[in-house]
Amino acid sequence: MRILLVEDDGTIGEAVRDHVAASSHAVDWVRTIADAAAVREAVEYGLILLDLQLPDGSGIDFLKYMRRLEDTTPVIILTARDQISDRIEGLNGGADDYLVKPFNLDELEARIMAVSRRYRDTPHLLLRFANIEIDRPNRELAVSGEKVMLTSREWAILDILAARPGAVVAKDRIEDALYAFGQEIESNTVEVYVSRLRKKLGKDRIRTQRGLGYSLEDR
Repeated sequence: MRILLVEDDGTIGEAVRDHVAASSHAVDWVRTIADAAAVREAVEYGLILLDLQLPDGSGIDFLKYMRRLEDTTPVIILTARDQISDRIEGLNGGADDYLVKPFNLDELEARIMAVSRRYRDTPHLLLRFANIEIDRPNRELAVSGEKVMLTSREWAILDILAARPGAVVAKDRIEDALYAFGQEIESNTVEVYVSRLRKKLGKDRIRTQRGLGYSLEDR
């Protein structure tokens, strides 16, 4: 999943970015509302981590602006404001969760997974077909009853394909799920990881749609 982190504090931002990236997510980190608005126009994010006190304005105002545009991207507020009234304002403004600083990074990851589960298509959280079982919330894959270990990028690709079994997912959308801004994208990266996934799932389970992308075959 690609996540947007909006945080102006360098120490907190670096710690959150590195921890979330280590949990198999691509993370774009910006420090202002203006930058957040700009990247949001260019990229489809799976979730936003939003500070409230930013150099150029209020995170709450940015969140309300998003919701007025009918942007339903999940948002977790990260803030030092710990008053009940602040929490109520954040949740009423459209936030999905609210975490007070300082917070435990493992708890943040657990909340990210909990919020993302609520937004996924429920029928596709647990997939079973042929000899394959994919447990998306827990990031587990079993083939013929045996657990199969995946790298973070292999899982990122499988997760985005498993969200819509049988549907074609464009290559550039898969690249978006793998890379944050500023990371160099090699031309054959997606092909390399799809090839590795085929060896673990079975060569016919991921179909290449020439000029379009890839699909997970669940029949």
